[in-house]
Amino acid sequence: MDPEIAEITVLPGKDKNGGTEHFERIVIRPGETLSIVGPTGSGKSALINDIELFASNDTVTGRTVLVNGTVPPEEIVRDPAKKPVALITQGTKCLADLAVREFLEMHVRSRKIVRKGIVEETIALANEFTGEKIAADARVASLSGGQTRSLMVADAVTIGNTPIIILDEIENAGIFRDRVIEVLKAYKKALVFVTHDPLVALMCDRRIVMCNGTVVRVIERCGEEDRALEAIRKMDGLLCALRERIRAGESITEAVFAV
Repeated sequence: MDPEIAEITVLPGKDKNGGTEHFERIVIRPGETLSIVGPTGSGKSALINDIELFASNDTVTGRTVLVNGTVPPEEIVRDPAKKPVALITQGTKCLADLAVREFLEMHVRSRKIVRKGIVEETIALANEFTGEKIAADARVASLSGGQTRSLMVADAVTIGNTPIIILDEIENAGIFRDRVIEVLKAYKKALVFVTHDPLVALMCDRRIVMCNGTVVRVIERCGEEDRALEAIRKMDGLLCALRERIRAGESITEAVFAV
């Protein structure tokens, strides 16, 4: 995370009935991973929007988001080049009709970055997140959903150097979730997943449970859940292998599960 931003703090607001949220504060720090879980309509999107917008008791939830314990300066809130939060969703698209290399070079120039090799580094990083190789001369508009999200995450990490990356329900977008978590921790980025995927939820250091528009619980991962996570990894591996066999046109029988 950028050395100027040591932590982001979310202070409680109100639930859908006007009651005060039952948490004192949620602090997001360098290298941490958080998941936000809950049923549809529970307030997950409102929470990440508050973080992305740096709410100051000026949204429907009444929450306040602080940077390093204080109200963030206006330039952080309003200037896209200085905004420390990148929000990437399943609907994230790039409308520029450029090659991948040209698109990244344009971003590099806009940020006045002079470090050589950063475009190649970004493409290589993006290819760690997806099984569909991204070529430097491919048109950005022609990329698949998984390739696009992988490229946007890599771009936020290397060129944008964004301290906090929020991934909104992209587990089915063709990215390697465990690799994303591993890499972003290594880069000291704070990663927030909005997810319905049990594997993603349990891989994170903490998970925020939402209901009725409010945070109802914050759970720290413990030893017992670590053991459950290993079992879920095995199940997920089986499902991923099954998915690839179906994509390859194979017939699926009970014998597949006997292996």
